[in-house]
Amino acid sequence: MGKLEAKNVEKFFEHDGKPLKALGGVNLTVEDGEFICVVGPSGCGKSTFLRILAGLEKPDGGEILLDGKKLDDTGPDRIMVFQEGALFPWLTVKDNVEYGLKIAGIPKEERNDISKRYLDMMQLTQFANSYTYQLSTGMKQRVAIARALVMDPDVLLMDEPFAALDTQTRDLLLVEMQLIWQKTKKTIIFVTHNVPEAAVLGSRVAVFSHRPSIVKKILDINYKRPRVSEDENLIEYQQKILSELRPEVGGN
Repeated sequence: MGKLEAKNVEKFFEHDGKPLKALGGVNLTVEDGEFICVVGPSGCGKSTFLRILAGLEKPDGGEILLDGKKLDDTGPDRIMVFQEGALFPWLTVKDNVEYGLKIAGIPKEERNDISKRYLDMMQLTQFANSYTYQLSTGMKQRVAIARALVMDPDVLLMDEPFAALDTQTRDLLLVEMQLIWQKTKKTIIFVTHNVPEAAVLGSRVAVFSHRPSIVKKILDINYKRPRVSEDENLIEYQQKILSELRPEVGGN
């Protein structure tokens, strides 16, 4: 039994008045402390699957288990980081990071101690009293990740969080994300359309098929960390991912 299990997960949407099957029976087992990347063709339901794991959407078939218990709703054991950080522009960085703790009723002094740790980890300490609208997109994503981590979730769900970043900022955050994962030992499921990104981050990469999606292949990335995107030794892993992905996006 894994930390998080998806068993035959199905999802339908309505299209032109007819049901459209997005997820065709997804099976995936994620071990405790594992970093799983999910890749697949555009529109295959990767983000929908992540939202189901988070409890933000209901599956039309199958089930999600966390530590062997069926999940039916959202919960603090799973926190999601979106492509856009969804931060509160009227709050400071520190207040954004502490927001979930405040809602959970954590005393102010304890909130301060917890947030300080993650502000330091995400290199945000000097920006603690800045407002998020004053920050770059990359810095905003650091805030969003810190806000998720302070809640100490069992599973961190990340939906293309670096997609809108410039290459230099993304490459820096790819290294930092690995270091954070190694420090926190969190179970992470990371959706991306970027194959090099998946090869850098993932301990395993789950390749989704074209709609209705299933997990077509799971590839192990057995390579030292921290990894950097310019490492030519990762090309072998990228090619393996692409060889599975190309037929699903109409390639040869």
